[in-house]
Amino acid sequence: MPRRATKIVATLGPASSDPALLEQMIRAGVNVVRLNFSHGTAADHIERARMVREVAQRAGREVAIMADLQGPKIRVGKFAKGKVMLEPGQKFVLDAARTELGDIDAVGLDYKALPREVKAGDVLLLNDGLIVITVDSVKGEQVFTTVKLGGELSNNKGINKQGGGLTAPALTGKDMEDIRTAMSFQADYVAVSFPKNAIDMEMARQLCNVAAAEYGHKPGMIAKIERAEAIPRLEEILLASDGIMVARGDLAVEVGNAAVPALQKRMIKLAREHDKVVITATQMMESMITNPVPTRAEVSDVANAVLDGTDAVMLSAETASGKYPLETVIEMANICLAAESNEDFKLEADFTGKTFERIDQSIAMGALFTAHHLGAKAIVAMTDSGSTALWMSRHLIRVPIYALTSKVPTQRLMTLYRNVQPLLIDTSADRETALAEVECDLKARGIVQTGDIYALTCGQPMGFAGGTNMLRICAAS
Repeated sequence: MPRRATKIVATLGPASSDPALLEQMIRAGVNVVRLNFSHGTAADHIERARMVREVAQRAGREVAIMADLQGPKIRVGKFAKGKVMLEPGQKFVLDAARTELGDIDAVGLDYKALPREVKAGDVLLLNDGLIVITVDSVKGEQVFTTVKLGGELSNNKGINKQGGGLTAPALTGKDMEDIRTAMSFQADYVAVSFPKNAIDMEMARQLCNVAAAEYGHKPGMIAKIERAEAIPRLEEILLASDGIMVARGDLAVEVGNAAVPALQKRMIKLAREHDKVVITATQMMESMITNPVPTRAEVSDVANAVLDGTDAVMLSAETASGKYPLETVIEMANICLAAESNEDFKLEADFTGKTFERIDQSIAMGALFTAHHLGAKAIVAMTDSGSTALWMSRHLIRVPIYALTSKVPTQRLMTLYRNVQPLLIDTSADRETALAEVECDLKARGIVQTGDIYALTCGQPMGFAGGTNMLRICAAS
């Protein structure tokens, strides 16, 4: 199987919870398994995490687990008949005080603060923007509206305000409980829904670190960019996170569909510039929920995200509840490989005008530059924390990067880094003995053969985070 640089995140759900099928999906290219905490109980997630670890071990592949928090759900209540059909021009009331089930004229609200956060003239989008209503007036707990774009509205569908502005906190009481659950099985990444600023991410990180302290664990924090308010604060959110997810669903509802492609490109570029990882998500292979092949538009969508430099592309309902979860992973992997074979590399331009204040970062960049110009077979980064491999992965290069670590949590974190294959290896503390052991391991895995040139980075003394201070160009013996 050709080596793929772009990683695949797949959501686990009813369609992919069979261990044999999940093993096939992992062998076909899944690098990160997403557990969606919007569905299921704590016991469900704990059991699924156990299954993922077990299946990955059986497949001989290390995969990361991402716990995706539900976040604030700004929703309508329930209807007496489960749903209503709203017609353009009709009047409809959103009533925060309503206790009885909804009907064709009005419905209750899960989000009780809505009447205080909207005014006449505001546009509200229901059910991911499929229904559009305009606010006529607000009286007490009631929001009086006129339906602009009608359709079927069913129980608990979401509400967005065009342009953003709803103040619901990023972390709910449920999220805090879910963080404890996720840390009980040491989820490698935690994705935070609807963060508005750096404070939301810092609070989530603190809660995760406290909950995981007894396990000596610290997860990577992913900010899901899906609020209009997050866009002007994108840089501060990035700096407070380990990565971002371009969550195109809710984001498109708030900022408009047309604005999303340019925002996606900007987010990918900014994340790479700040040495953060980036996942592109939502509806990437949507038609494969019911069809065995993707549309041409979906193929282009995935390929363009790859060509823009995304670390990972994500599957949601396609693998959680779709009819073709395995086929979808295979198709996505093939699209990534085809796109990568046509990438435009500008390594020298990446370094122009750059200064590196850290020795370990300078070594990482030196390894890239040298390996690129020598036509090396591989770049090998011996890393404790994964930082060296992360820095290397921020630059597009045809030379594959192999990150060697003795720590399983570091190996799992690095499964998300573009063009990095993390390998677990326990070496001697003596540098020369360790380097000989590394070369034996690389040859045993078929990564290098006798005479192949490879670049290797490590630290002396070995085994310390941030200690990379040596670059060696090796010819395999």
